[in-house]
Amino acid sequence: MLELIKVNPSSGEPIYRQLHEQIVRLIVGGQLPVDQVLPSVRQLAEHLAVNPMTVSRAIQQLVEQGWLERRRGQPTRVANKQNAPATSSLQLLAPQANDLISQAKQLGISLDELQALVSQQWNQ
Repeated sequence: MLELIKVNPSSGEPIYRQLHEQIVRLIVGGQLPVDQVLPSVRQLAEHLAVNPMTVSRAIQQLVEQGWLERRRGQPTRVANKQNAPATSSLQLLAPQANDLISQAKQLGISLDELQALVSQQWNQ
């Protein structure tokens, strides 16, 4: 699981948010099944070379939102999907799609041109 998560410290987005979004994507995408044990906060922090408090913040938010569950004395696990928010893969991509569309409009790119670009990139 550790190899699936990457953060970009030079990104404008906070690291805890990057971590949060990536774990949600892994759960929704099925790479992290129900009851999958996550590495410890310390292991994740060492792997990503970030402060353990940053990882802890992301994990705590995921627990509060129902994506993960913690039990005293046991490792953090992926929660049963019944407890997790109903989120589709497309909903997770909506913010990035909105950004792309806004940028394309600012550059005067037509919908057809944008669709062609997406198709071209998809097929690479």
